[in-house]
Amino acid sequence: MENYETNFPGQEPEFNPQPSAPFDAAPQNASPFMDSPDVMQRPPYFENSFIPPEAPKSPSKKSGKVWKSILACGLAVALIAAGCGITAFSVNSYWQGKYNRAEELLGSLQDKIEDLQQQVNDNSYTGNGNSISGSTNTSHSGMTPGQVYAKCVDSVVAISSTIGNQGTSSGSGFIISEDGYILSNHHVVEGATSVSVTTHSGQTYSAKVMGSDSNNDLALLKIEATGLKYVSLGSSDDLIVGDQVVAIGHPLGSETATLTVGYISAKDQSVATDGSILNMLQTDAAINSGNSGGPLFNMKGEVIGITTAKYSGTSSSGASIESIGFAIPMDDVLDKIQELINNGYVSSPYMGISVDNRMGIGAYVVSVEPGSSAQNAGIRAGDIIIALGEHDIESVTDISQAMRSFKVGDTTTVSVFRGRQIVDLSITFAEKPHSNQSSTQTPTGGTNMPSDGDYQDWWDYFFGDGNNG
Repeated sequence: MENYETNFPGQEPEFNPQPSAPFDAAPQNASPFMDSPDVMQRPPYFENSFIPPEAPKSPSKKSGKVWKSILACGLAVALIAAGCGITAFSVNSYWQGKYNRAEELLGSLQDKIEDLQQQVNDNSYTGNGNSISGSTNTSHSGMTPGQVYAKCVDSVVAISSTIGNQGTSSGSGFIISEDGYILSNHHVVEGATSVSVTTHSGQTYSAKVMGSDSNNDLALLKIEATGLKYVSLGSSDDLIVGDQVVAIGHPLGSETATLTVGYISAKDQSVATDGSILNMLQTDAAINSGNSGGPLFNMKGEVIGITTAKYSGTSSSGASIESIGFAIPMDDVLDKIQELINNGYVSSPYMGISVDNRMGIGAYVVSVEPGSSAQNAGIRAGDIIIALGEHDIESVTDISQAMRSFKVGDTTTVSVFRGRQIVDLSITFAEKPHSNQSSTQTPTGGTNMPSDGDYQDWWDYFFGDGNNG
């Protein structure tokens, strides 16, 4: 390397190299030396200076990336399209299901509207419309009392019975067929030599007693007429305590049918009438003498009971006892009505015994009828009946109630206390004789419902043990 002289004050260097073409000329007046005199002179621009070649570049991958991007975009588009198709199908299925469900609900709603409209049409009253009952507005439980009266009063009749030289008695009944069959109580026509029936329109007919049953206090009459308006029969089993009911009848022999309104106060009440124990509906609808045998309606205008008796009187303190009436449940007598129509009597199971409560437990057998079911079973006078089938017998009343669950020809076990042991006997029930007289199985110590009395009379009647000594 060549040595250059150092600069002296006021002396410029003589070096003036000419760069080669590829390089730019050195700037004018530029000093090639450092400010410090001890530092070597800046290297000049040399002609034909060596420039290192650039490193060779690898083949471009740009085209590969482009194809991958295109392929990815294609796959994405395909997936999006497929997803949109699936989503569209799912959405379409969802709304189609919603539409079908809406159609079902609409159809169901339409059916309910038609049913309600039919009920309104059935319950409508076509009378003079001068009262609130003349409108078609009904409560949730059915017709109004006025509508029930308007619809059903033409089917209710007054009954007058002539009983030999004893005079006449009055009661009520209701028409159950357009050709003149009428239902009433047995005690309304019991012992009658002639019976007449008067309709709501005032027409009077001579009536024939087609059949009667004292055990169920049921009587079937027939008048010669056609085209009569008859009642609809409902179900007493469907009733609940608190249901509103309407009684229509001819109390005290009145010529005009009257209406009383009340509620079902109780069900399955055991009441003794004319020696028989009956299962009864209790109501606070007023039932008086002359109402017996008349219909008790629900608020649909259906007969659900036959009004039979009332409980009234005074307590020991002088307080009045009112608003306790009884009706025979319709479901208890439906099959018996058909028997009266077909046979003129009701077939009932029969033991052939006389019992009372003298022992204080069970039913004491006073006597056994020769040839009866009881004698054939081995029951003896002096036995104490303590069970009949699945029914425990604690008193005479329990026997009458238990017998209502059996039919003619049924076989069951009767348990009696004899001596110091319990004896189980098998008994098959025969058919009760077709007389209207009470059977010998009627409690000899029983009491019939008093027509009036003080508190103690009624207490003994409803809650006493039936033993009158």
